[in-house]
Amino acid sequence: MSGTAFRSGAERSYPLPHAGPEALLTEPLVNSAAAVLVGYGYPRLTGPDRAALKSALVAFLYESQENGS
Repeated sequence: MSGTAFRSGAERSYPLPHAGPEALLTEPLVNSAAAVLVGYGYPRLTGPDRAALKSALVAFLYESQENGS
């Protein structure tokens, strides 16, 4: 976990300002992320799992609209 631990003082690039309803979050991006997971031995993603992955990507990539961002 040392390679993924957050380093104090490190500048973050994410989350990005929210640019509308998932402007940059395309199905090919979700498909690519799902393919990477499968490539690392995780099970194939079903419909509900794909929806959860998409939600997780949105949460990581974009600032919450609820924060006025």
